[in-house]
Amino acid sequence: MQRRAFVKTTGLIGSAFTLAGPSALATSHSSINHTVPAAPYWLDGPMRWAQLAFVERDPGHYDPDFWLAYFKRIHADGALLSAGGVVAFYPTAIPLHHRSDFLGNADTLGYLVEGCKKLGMKIMLRTDPHAARQNVYDAHPDWIAVTAEGQKRRHWANPALWVTCALGPYNADFMTQVNREIMERYQPEGIFSNRWAGHDICYCEHCTRNFNTATGLALPQKIDRLDPTYRKWTDWRMNRLRSVWALWDSEIRKQKPTSRFIPNGFPDKIVTGREADLFFADQQARRGLMAPWANGKGAKELRSTLGMKPLIGIFSVGIEEEFRWKDSVQSDAEIRIWVAEGTANGMRPCFVKFGGDIYDKRWMEAVAKLYDGYHRNETYLRNTASMARVGVVYSEQTDRNYGGKPWQQKSGDHVDGIYHALVEGRIPFDMVNDRLLTPDDLSRFKLLILPNIAALSDAQCKQLQAFVDLGGSLVATFETSLYDEEGNPRPNFGLAGLFGVSYAGQVEGPMRNSYLHLRHDAKDSQTSQILNGLVDTPRIINAVYKVDVKPTGTFPSPVTLIPTYPDLPMEDVYPRVAETDTRELYLRQAGKGRVAYIPGDLDRSFWQLLNTDHGQLLRNVIQWALDEEPVVAVTGPGVVDVTVWRQAKSMTVHLVNLTNPMMMKGPFRELIPVAAQVTVRVPAGAHVRGVTLLMSGQKPAFDVKNGLVAVNVPSILDHEIVALDLV
Repeated sequence: MQRRAFVKTTGLIGSAFTLAGPSALATSHSSINHTVPAAPYWLDGPMRWAQLAFVERDPGHYDPDFWLAYFKRIHADGALLSAGGVVAFYPTAIPLHHRSDFLGNADTLGYLVEGCKKLGMKIMLRTDPHAARQNVYDAHPDWIAVTAEGQKRRHWANPALWVTCALGPYNADFMTQVNREIMERYQPEGIFSNRWAGHDICYCEHCTRNFNTATGLALPQKIDRLDPTYRKWTDWRMNRLRSVWALWDSEIRKQKPTSRFIPNGFPDKIVTGREADLFFADQQARRGLMAPWANGKGAKELRSTLGMKPLIGIFSVGIEEEFRWKDSVQSDAEIRIWVAEGTANGMRPCFVKFGGDIYDKRWMEAVAKLYDGYHRNETYLRNTASMARVGVVYSEQTDRNYGGKPWQQKSGDHVDGIYHALVEGRIPFDMVNDRLLTPDDLSRFKLLILPNIAALSDAQCKQLQAFVDLGGSLVATFETSLYDEEGNPRPNFGLAGLFGVSYAGQVEGPMRNSYLHLRHDAKDSQTSQILNGLVDTPRIINAVYKVDVKPTGTFPSPVTLIPTYPDLPMEDVYPRVAETDTRELYLRQAGKGRVAYIPGDLDRSFWQLLNTDHGQLLRNVIQWALDEEPVVAVTGPGVVDVTVWRQAKSMTVHLVNLTNPMMMKGPFRELIPVAAQVTVRVPAGAHVRGVTLLMSGQKPAFDVKNGLVAVNVPSILDHEIVALDLV
């Protein structure tokens, strides 16, 4: 086998790398995508992945046959194995590529690759280029990242190592040769690179010079997403990373045309969806107060740009908290819920174990049971389309370009509030990237929800108007469309014509001791729907902030403002104004669609307070705007996340049971079963020939009437899948 020695190159960041600027990159990727099939046969094959992340002492210290036997037991059909970068687990011939001190003359990686191939598994090999040893520093100090203070950057977790610059010749030249050697030796299906994108702003000589050449500016001195120079740096960095991706991918395909480079994360989901033919999502477990549906949310966001390309969800069997106990073990219940959320939302599971030596085997049975169930029902997990009719818009440009004012903090809570309200309402939905709003992108949705999508371009506003013109409905909150795509304020909403209101020039809040007055009218069906479940109260608490608006048309008034009044001293706690005519909800019919605008941050307030009245009102508004019979209705106790998919010959309803006292603070201690009654609307022209509860293996009785299938699910422990076989 041919060996290639490392050859130092000169220039700004390596000769191969400098050719891949934005325009060159577009040409490079265009030619790649046209000369190689977009979906090689293997891409859509593996459904259950196993990742073994070696540590340096594994060679000679771990038992590879133990792992091969486990892979076989759990029906794993894809393997993600550590190969090189900071440590080589094979006999590398590249100078400065550190070979494991425990490797000797063995080929630890090669033995496992051969064993996995004998099991019929597809192979993805992992590299990690983010750190290097002293000899690399001594030979090429310019490869090392530099802090704002001008110091070479020591590794934060292991001071014996140095942090490399992701945008310079270490990645462009050295890691390109590492990738080439790995491909030549093992011919994997692809290379997955961990921590390849760098850490914070690097001030090395290459970054300093190249950023100045591209922009005429000096590097920003700190991370401030509203600073114009920092914004230019993020754009510049994204282009450099795209160039790295393009370079590595093209070199990998030269060795094996069907192989791919898969980056671990990319700062732009649109680019990810366009460039990646499959993707590994590295969202391993909960931490802090993260909701258990967070894995599903990440899957939905990636699905919005990837479409139905294979999406693999890496999950950790250990605890993912701040202090990173990498040899820890989560509870079985926590693992099962996290994986169920990913699978229900279209991800294929991939467990990751750090280190070949195993200290605690408690996780292994839980993973084996999950994989066995998914293996038995693999056909029903090969989804062809989501059947959700509700889309929740998320905005990377709002995340980048919005903020700074007191009422704009924690803006991500708007999306989380809507997300949780939909989960509690058992309403199937998908996420929608705000840069994918064409009629083709939106054709399957009846309703779009815009949870404070503040930064929208004129073109995006026109696309949303077109969606409504074609019969779609909108629900929007707070400052949606008050800023352009760069975060510059508008004098009025970009969607003012749809909302039927104009901006009155200010945001009020925090609204201490303020309330929403509910004007009940049993004779008005619209008001009854909006105030459903709230009939016993004349008022509920207000949102924390509200945008002042002026109506430009005639509106109903089911929800109006009770202004702030003193909350101390106790003798003064009474309303100075009993009620007003200031609406806090604007409802209008727009052709065949409906539009609801909520001027308050009701979604964010719901997430921060988890007030039941807020959740009920949000769900009522959403159901009113949807204005159609649901594709699936699920009744019964508890919190159940519902997703609906089509397959080639079937339709599935995933039910993930989140009912647990530890739902908002992990880990789950146990799984608490609930029952459910499920009614599914059968697609037009299809007939149901059988119903199966896949995870429990039951064949329940079912009724079919007027295109609806009704079935009782006697027990949902963590994850049940109702499968309808269709003809």
